[in-house]
Formats: sequence, structure tokens, C-alpha cells
Amino acid sequence: MFEYEFMRNALIAVFLVTPLFGLLSTMVVSNRMAFFSDSLGHGALTGIALGALIGVGSEIVGLLGFSIIFALLITYIKNKSYAGADTVIGVFSSTAIALGLVLMSAGGQFNKFSRFLIGDLLSITREDLFYLAAVFVVVIICWALLFNRLLILSVNQTLARSRGINTQLIESIFAVMLAIVVALSIQWVGILIINALLVLPAAAARNITNAVKSYHVVSVIIALTSGLIGLLLAYELNSAAGATIVVCAAIVYFVTFILKPRFVR
Repeated sequence: MFEYEFMRNALIAVFLVTPLFGLLSTMVVSNRMAFFSDSLGHGALTGIALGALIGVGSEIVGLLGFSIIFALLITYIKNKSYAGADTVIGVFSSTAIALGLVLMSAGGQFNKFSRFLIGDLLSITREDLFYLAAVFVVVIICWALLFNRLLILSVNQTLARSRGINTQLIESIFAVMLAIVVALSIQWVGILIINALLVLPAAAARNITNAVKSYHVVSVIIALTSGLIGLLLAYELNSAAGATIVVCAAIVYFVTFILKPRFVR
């Protein structure tokens, strides 16, 4: 199967993208941000539609710009509002998906964008791989620089502030990292399931780990393994690669959930 260029490109993409999902998902789960990451996927609808509407040359450019602004806006208002975080995120998420559907369906153009709902990992090109590689390097560097502060923030915001950490700034940087990874991956993974890859690896790792280091390492391994097995199965079954990868990650989660009593005491 790897005689085909599209399969080789997809394999490289899996090696670049799934470790990022594995890393980022640890903080998504620890900070209870599953709803937030889901809202980024919903907001992607509006970003794609706006990119096509204003004619920036590529839907991805509009998607990337809108996703970053959307993530920063949610983070800012969440920290300034007296309403609960889930309420603020829910307002933005529902508004974004409704606006995106309105823009996409105007003039009967919805079919043009339907590919983003499911995604197609096998359509990735060499040019796309360069963008993914650049994002991989940037996210890893940011993660290395911010890890300790992100970890403290995930434990307790008050503790983080007492240590002199600018919690809103750190939250904003993490939100931007999430937005960029989601925006660049969504055309291959799909809007409908991308949030699963930001939750399942860390959720499964948490079932069988006790220490911080092993939690992150196992999450990355689960994401990478699910990506590789999912890609191979998608080729054999002629199924959607993104969905197949998520099914593999879900199976790992349920297996680790069953084994949880043996690992975590």
C-alpha cells in the first residue's frame, strides 16, 4: 500500500499530527476543556465559510485566522465574565456553528464544504506536510517552554497566580496552539470527530497511569498507535481514515477502562 504517494503522505501526517493530539489532549482532559476543544471544531464551520466568502484564496487561511481569534475571544470573555465557563463556551459554540451553516448553505453551496465534516487524510499533499511539520516544531517548542506553568494551571488557578503566573496569558497561548492544530487538521480528520482525538488519548492514558510523566508518554503512544492502526484499517476497509482512527482510540479507551483497577489503586 505504501507504493502509493498518497499513503506515504498520510503515514507521515499521522507521525506529525497524532503526537500533537496526544500531548494537547493531556491538558484538555486535565483542565476539563473538552467542551472548549469541541467548540473550536464548531467554529471551524464559520472560519471555512468566511475564508471562501472573502476570497482569501484558500478556505484554510480563513479557517486558521478565525480559529485563532475565536479561541482568544472565548478565553478572554471566559476570564472576564461572571457566567460559568461552560455557558460562555456554549454561547460561542452554538453561535459559530449556526453562522457557519448559514454562510455555507447560502446559495445552495453546502455540498462544496461537506468534505470538511468527515475529512480525508488520504488527500494530504506534500505542501500540507511542510505546514504540519512547521506546526509540529512550534507546538513542541511552546510545550517545552510552558509545560510547568500549564501543569500548575491544570492543578489550581489560584495556586498558579500565587506563583506569579499570568494565567490568562498561558491559557491564551494554549488556546492558540489548540486552534492551530485543529484548524490545520480538520480537513483530514473532519469537524464531526476531531474533538474525539483531543479527548480519547489522554482519557485512556489516565485510566492506567498515576504519574505525570507516564500520563503524557502513554497518551502520545495511544494517539500514535491509534493513528497508525486506523490508517492501515482505513486502507483495507476503504473507510474514512479519521473516523477509523477515532474508533481505534475509543477501543483503547474502553480496554484501559476495564483494566483500570489493575493499574490505578
